[in-house]
Amino acid sequence: MRRPALISGSLVLAASLVCAQSQNETGEHAGWPRWCGKVYESGYPSFEPGGHTTEPAPINSDGSPNLYVQFKPRYSIYLAGETKGSFVVNAALSPWFGDPWTNATSDGESAAEPFTELFFSISMVSDEGVNAVSLVESSIPVNETGAIFDFDLSGFEPRSAPYELVLSGTSQFGDQNYTAKSELRFLPDISPEGSATKIDNLNGGLLFRNAQTGGAFVPLLPYGYYGLYNGSNSTAESEAFVRQYSSDGKGLNGIISLAGFADTNPVYDSMDASSMRFMFDLRGSFMNLTEVEQRVNTIKHHSSLFAYWTADEPDGWQYPFEVTPAAQQLIHEIDPYHPVAVTLNCQDYYFGEYTVGADILMEDPYPIGINNTLSKWGTTCNATLGDCGCDNCLGGPQEAGRRLDFLIQYEKWLGRWPLPKFHNPQAFHGEDYWARDPTPGEAFVMNALAFNRGVAGIFAWTWPSSDELFDAHSEMAGVFTNPPVRDFLLGGRPDGSIHVADQELLDIAYWVQGDQMMISVVNAGYDNITPLSIATPLPATGVVAVPFGGLSWQLTGGQLEVERLPATSVSLVILSLE
Repeated sequence: MRRPALISGSLVLAASLVCAQSQNETGEHAGWPRWCGKVYESGYPSFEPGGHTTEPAPINSDGSPNLYVQFKPRYSIYLAGETKGSFVVNAALSPWFGDPWTNATSDGESAAEPFTELFFSISMVSDEGVNAVSLVESSIPVNETGAIFDFDLSGFEPRSAPYELVLSGTSQFGDQNYTAKSELRFLPDISPEGSATKIDNLNGGLLFRNAQTGGAFVPLLPYGYYGLYNGSNSTAESEAFVRQYSSDGKGLNGIISLAGFADTNPVYDSMDASSMRFMFDLRGSFMNLTEVEQRVNTIKHHSSLFAYWTADEPDGWQYPFEVTPAAQQLIHEIDPYHPVAVTLNCQDYYFGEYTVGADILMEDPYPIGINNTLSKWGTTCNATLGDCGCDNCLGGPQEAGRRLDFLIQYEKWLGRWPLPKFHNPQAFHGEDYWARDPTPGEAFVMNALAFNRGVAGIFAWTWPSSDELFDAHSEMAGVFTNPPVRDFLLGGRPDGSIHVADQELLDIAYWVQGDQMMISVVNAGYDNITPLSIATPLPATGVVAVPFGGLSWQLTGGQLEVERLPATSVSLVILSLE
């Protein structure tokens, strides 16, 4: 996303962004030509860029774990009229975080018993700072995560400011104690013409509500492009654009509005009247909070708005750490009904600092058609030098999965609650970095590898793309954004993965919903696999459907079999379970 005309919509704004960047860059040697902290032009020495996210040292010298208690409301927001909420509670044994834990609890008089159950209460903190109202009193097994506990919302008055919450936990005999804090947003209801988006803090997906959903929050898996528009103020043209882009509502269902989408353009009204959803682009103004306030107030009433986008690759540009959190905080104050997304480009350059201002994390490795060893600048590309278009990448579609594996690991090392993640696949070539477009097969593979790691949205850079890639993404969107596939993907992160011996480029994940299981089979390699047999992780009785890929799978004796899995291909199979 480094083309000046697309980064800002104008060369003047691009120049101003670069100027702002050079004045207060992060990392070493500010002012040098750097990307992801590494110098990329010839004539400069290589140096360690810093900003690495590494595994923490063990919290206890003997290697024993602590008890790390976390909790959040199930959803990022609740609205007036909702009567029930729920909390997600984690009581994980962690080698890095938490408070001391020993597997014994005693009242000091009788024999000790194993400490295998955490007893806790969750309370609302009053404005005076004391625990005012108990919302939940229950228990959770030690080392269990993702436990759900319902509570009554009737004790909350709708307001824009969040409510402070505290969890107080103890062992059976009270000799080991734990505390965690969180917040609850219980907001006034939206207007009939408005919209609202919830983040599912358990499963990592989104739910969306507007008049078209009948007042109910429904699952939303947005899939589309970062898109350009011709800027026309003609309603007829904007309606035609929405029909073409969305294939009359049967393909792409989302867009991130780039150049040509003026804040008052009728194209937003055309999206309001359709099933399209948009993320609003603030990347050219997010450092100017006065402009952010003005633009958010202009756009926030649209019923097709589902999120805001602030920083585009702040880690690559080495923007000051504080600018994205400041923009996020202001947006939350003006419009708490829609989350804020940030896009990261680097493999690992101050990941923790650059994700603080994000409710949704997007990532955009572009690995197709690159030279990963020698850049257009005439410099070598490695961990301390150069920019080859995909930071620390080997190249090939498998980088989509590799990058997400890194980001998921970083969150664990930082002790973070996982953010919802969107993947931004490559749908372009050029700039002397990328020699060619991805093929449709490579596009399918990159997206499926991302879904296999729990992503909840796709936005390709950029539209208009080639007709071939537009058709491919529209085909995939038509399947993945609708039931039954959508409901598997948003019903929880993958329940597991399956390894097939001697097939390193075969990536398989599965999801279980009720009495069915969906298996996603991805061949990220450039050779066919003939034949292929996969042991099902759970006993299955038959093939229910093959919603994507068009292959003839057979279930025989606990093995899912196909005669040929083509190179760079994706296949989804839904099985019935015993």
